[in-house]
Amino acid sequence: MSLYTIADTHLSLGTDKPMDVFHGWDNYVERLENNWRALVAPEDTVVIAGDISWAMGLSQTAADFAFLDSLPGRKLLFKGNHDYWWTTRRKMDDFLAAQGFSTLRIVHNDAWAVDGFAVCGTRGWFYDAEEDADRKVLLREVGRLHRSIDAAEQTGGEPVVFLHYPPVMGEAECPEIMNVLRERGIRRCYYGHIHGPAAKKVPVRTIDGITLQLVSCDAVGFMPVLVR
Repeated sequence: MSLYTIADTHLSLGTDKPMDVFHGWDNYVERLENNWRALVAPEDTVVIAGDISWAMGLSQTAADFAFLDSLPGRKLLFKGNHDYWWTTRRKMDDFLAAQGFSTLRIVHNDAWAVDGFAVCGTRGWFYDAEEDADRKVLLREVGRLHRSIDAAEQTGGEPVVFLHYPPVMGEAECPEIMNVLRERGIRRCYYGHIHGPAAKKVPVRTIDGITLQLVSCDAVGFMPVLVR
């Protein structure tokens, strides 16, 4: 059983917002599917760290979720800044069950055990949040991250954190998020959100014993990244 991750699938099979209008995203759904099927086995787990679907509501996600459900493995879904369909946990779980999407799971204030590891995390927020409204959102995300790590620790597995927003950008960092990772002894963190030429220049970094890796789709060639 292997654990993989990728972020920013930006699917729009049920809406009219194709990503292949952007450089490097041509035939991206086909490329993602081919890479996924070549790599991921039915018993594996893939974490999708946000910006999953362009749908504006749950009902519009059906085609995108059907595509993901058809791919091998269990998928653990995190919220991104463009996941406008995200709603209450109960509504999302009920929708997935009603549609028969048996391989899709929402991660929200909790964690999932995966063969000695515990998948946990949250969306995160801007590293340079200064306005009062942004600070409020950031502190809420800090609380959610703590709760998710708490749940991860209860599984007995090593917590591995997944965020959507980067906790570090160049020489700048989001201290509120990074301090949680330091305080809780997190050793690995994966994130998305960054695209285009800038994404190609983001290295895998280790800061204070925490390895940080960007896994947005175009940054990793639309190939799920092996965590374990």
